[in-house]
Amino acid sequence: AAAMINRYVSLGNRLTTPALNAIGATYVCLLNATELNAIDIDSLKTAALDPSACSQPTKDILYNKAKRAFSDQHNSRAYYLLIKPYLGGAPGIDLKALGKDRVNMDIETFLKLRKDSLLDLTPTEVKDLLGVNLSQLKTVQNESLVREWIHSQKQSDLDKLNIGLSGGTPEGYINFVTPKFQTPSSAPLGAVAMVFHLLPALLLSFLMMFIFS
Repeated sequence: AAAMINRYVSLGNRLTTPALNAIGATYVCLLNATELNAIDIDSLKTAALDPSACSQPTKDILYNKAKRAFSDQHNSRAYYLLIKPYLGGAPGIDLKALGKDRVNMDIETFLKLRKDSLLDLTPTEVKDLLGVNLSQLKTVQNESLVREWIHSQKQSDLDKLNIGLSGGTPEGYINFVTPKFQTPSSAPLGAVAMVFHLLPALLLSFLMMFIFS
């Protein structure tokens, strides 16, 4: 299938709606960057694709194409439903904008979001994004992606959601970071030699100060 798609594109053909529907959700993840960029933007308006199982670079490319394809619907209620299959490639700033539009994202779509995009959201922004589906976040709190998001939030902010999430950072918690010092083995040899050369003189000076003090 990948060879056939590659041959089709290499002959100068664009991936229009009929071609995309033939590829469908089954083979869309086989498309490489060149083939993805050959997709006709307008064809995404009527094509039935589901890139949720694809690699992150594929999701990112398809999301950007879909965003451009549906840009004329951006201010309509239909926009969320049109862009929904491609949200796995959406950056955090776009998810925040959807939250302001009160789209009531379902929890299945939420779990397919980009990791860095989800971690960029505050509890209030997640509340806006999920809307009436916020309570379902409690049922998936042990999912690795959700768990990591919870750990990155202040517990006091999570408590404001009133759905019983726990595992956030306690108020007043300080994360101590052990400073990294350069080991002698990794220091320049000249510097190490200089230290050993000066060590007797330094010890002698210290002893003299101790005796005459």
